[in-house]
Amino acid sequence: MKIAILGLAQTGKKTLFTLLTGRPVPATRKTGEALEGVAPIHDSRVDALSNLFKPKKTTYAENQFVLCPDIADGGTSRLWMDPARRCDLLCLLIRTFDSPEVFHPLGSVDPARARAMIESELLLADMQLVEIRLNRLAKEKKGVQSATQVLEEDILRRFNAALEEEKFLSTVPLNAEEEQVIKSLGLVTRIPLLYAYNVSEDEIGKDFGPGVFTLSCEIESEIAGIENEQERREFMAAMGIAEPSLDRINASLYDALGLMSFYTAGDDECRAWTIRKGSRAPVAGGKIHSDIERGFIRVEVMKFTDLMAAGSEQAVKKAGKMQLHGKDYVIEDGDICHFLFNV
Repeated sequence: MKIAILGLAQTGKKTLFTLLTGRPVPATRKTGEALEGVAPIHDSRVDALSNLFKPKKTTYAENQFVLCPDIADGGTSRLWMDPARRCDLLCLLIRTFDSPEVFHPLGSVDPARARAMIESELLLADMQLVEIRLNRLAKEKKGVQSATQVLEEDILRRFNAALEEEKFLSTVPLNAEEEQVIKSLGLVTRIPLLYAYNVSEDEIGKDFGPGVFTLSCEIESEIAGIENEQERREFMAAMGIAEPSLDRINASLYDALGLMSFYTAGDDECRAWTIRKGSRAPVAGGKIHSDIERGFIRVEVMKFTDLMAAGSEQAVKKAGKMQLHGKDYVIEDGDICHFLFNV
């Protein structure tokens, strides 16, 4: 999964990117340059499986983050757009903290104004793309339009109407065929969004409304810098933080994309795999290897809670809680799977 970190200047994007990926942003970074980094997703269930099986290798799921160029009010070049449109999700970082040491590009901190400005830039970017494509299709009308071109023009006109009403294109329903027709356009307001508010210390725990994830990049940097586990927990307790926001943000990203994890576990490796909610067993197996999906026979499933309660795979089997399922089984979050296949 590729996630764009987007926002105005001086919102904490570089700090968040480094906290997530461990990759410092170089001082030599060029204006308009996007930066990519990989972040392992800390997963307590992977840790528990690893403690139980003592495997040779433990592998977490990963997210790929893209630090995009700043969004600017009334921007013409929109250097952020190309890297963002190639992502699966947009994480819009909005600043609520005030600091005399950190200037604000709009002169003062106003989260609602910043959010409205960012949304306006996303809408304008898509409006520009839709207009360019409609003009191109109009020129192509001089010849004979294919059925696909006719369908695309119809979709784009619906899109144009929504954009003129300042509606994100994600609100326009499309069927599978229509989705395929416009897929290559990379329209940013069809990409799922997560709003992340970078708050001050005294705003930790404040509710900014539905669909908003809050974190303090400054406090998270302090937490990350405490090497002693006990001291780290004491500091978090004093701040009123139950778990690091960097762990919570990955869960929020998963929810925003409708994703979940299943697991494979054994002496060689314990590993988390990412799939879409509602995926059937062969599709999940295909995440491991295409041969599993192609030659799927059945899947053996243990529930994570059953395994932890029983203490071993053998005990789960003895208790009659090892489940066998066919190709119609819908994988559930936390399932521990062993796939049987033949090609």
